[in-house]
Amino acid sequence: MKAIGIISTAALTLVLGIAVPMYAQQEEHQQQDQKDKPAQQEEKRAPQQEKQAQPQQEQKQQQEQQEQNKQQQHAQQEHAQQQQQQDQGKQQQRAEQQQKQQDQNKQQRAQQQGGHAQPQRSSEQQRVEQTAWQQHSSQRWDSDHRDWEQRGGYHGYRIPDNRFEGYFGSNHGFRIYGLPFLVVSGYPRFQYEGYWFSLVDPWPGYWANNWYDTDDVYVTYVNNGYYLFDQRYPNVAIAVSVSL
Repeated sequence: MKAIGIISTAALTLVLGIAVPMYAQQEEHQQQDQKDKPAQQEEKRAPQQEKQAQPQQEQKQQQEQQEQNKQQQHAQQEHAQQQQQQDQGKQQQRAEQQQKQQDQNKQQRAQQQGGHAQPQRSSEQQRVEQTAWQQHSSQRWDSDHRDWEQRGGYHGYRIPDNRFEGYFGSNHGFRIYGLPFLVVSGYPRFQYEGYWFSLVDPWPGYWANNWYDTDDVYVTYVNNGYYLFDQRYPNVAIAVSVSL
């Protein structure tokens, strides 16, 4: 019996000796598993976080692309506006050059009409013209002259706009000297660009006696009527009537 008890005690001791390390190992494995779980959970979260971060990155890239597109569009619009302004500037410059050339041609033609290139007038022609002009000089011009409104309005021929803009106005000066000349009912009449102009108003006596030979004049339409201006006396308007 004692031997059996000793054997039982030894067996129990052996079992306990085996069980205790196994329990310790099991507990160690459990602790290791608990340590490994956060890492595994973190590993599981990482792909999810990457999946969540991917749409945000794509959205950010789209926003950046949209911003780049806006900048490109803005740059293209600015370039187009600059190009348009340059084209307009070139067109305006060409128009100004053409107008300047036209004015120069007209001035040259006016100088030829008023200069020595025209045939010399005979002494009889000079006497007739001088008499007609001198008879319409006024020493009291302020009280003697009347504008078209005072005359009841202009009722003569009207020059078409396209012709008027091309040959008349303050930018289109000419000289009466050498132009076709007539005296009608005692009033001097000259022809310019296919139209006859009759003075119905006197000219101021303080003007030069030969202003019609030496001064540049122009015809324009103001205050509902046609008037002759001497460029040396721009504030004096002489009423004229136009006819074909």
